Amino acid sequence: MVDTIVFVLAALVILSGALGVILARNPVHSALMLIMTLFGVAVVFVAQEAHFLAAVQVIVYAGAIVVLFLFVIMLLGVDQADSIETEPIGGQRPAAGVVALASVGLLVLLAVRAVQVSSGARSTSSALDGEGTNLEKLARVLFTDYLFAFEATSALLVIAVVGAVVLARKPAAEDVQDRKGVGALGRTRSGSGR
Repeated sequence: MVDTIVFVLAALVILSGALGVILARNPVHSALMLIMTLFGVAVVFVAQEAHFLAAVQVIVYAGAIVVLFLFVIMLLGVDQADSIETEPIGGQRPAAGVVALASVGLLVLLAVRAVQVSSGARSTSSALDGEGTNLEKLARVLFTDYLFAFEATSALLVIAVVGAVVLARKPAAEDVQDRKGVGALGRTRSGSGR
């Protein structure tokens, strides 16, 4: 009974956070809702006795990735005053609609397939063979056999952040015009006060 209550409460937190990510107008609030969603997923992991995954969820995703998102949001100066009517890339919204429909179709297909395959029986698998715990074996494989993929993923995240900053940055000509406009505006205000 307690497991069901924990699951339902965590699911409500996850769903409300996910809706908050989508519906929040302020990007900072959206990132905070993402943290709430990730903490809800960590609670579900703890309920399933996957403590390592819960710790990774909190430390890596909620701790590092979302802080990186917030850093980029603050660095770019994105706020709610930005117009969402103008599209920087033409055809972006129709393409997003197609991708969303394809994702929903894939999700429905996976749900139907999962119902056909799953039996509802408890897992009968045991600990992996060899010395050490499953966590030690996972760490050994992750940092030996899959080290290149692990490091490549971290490099891709850094490249993505740098690319986002470069793409969102105004060209130098616009910066100069903005500065001239502010200076002229400042002179006009001070001139009118005389």
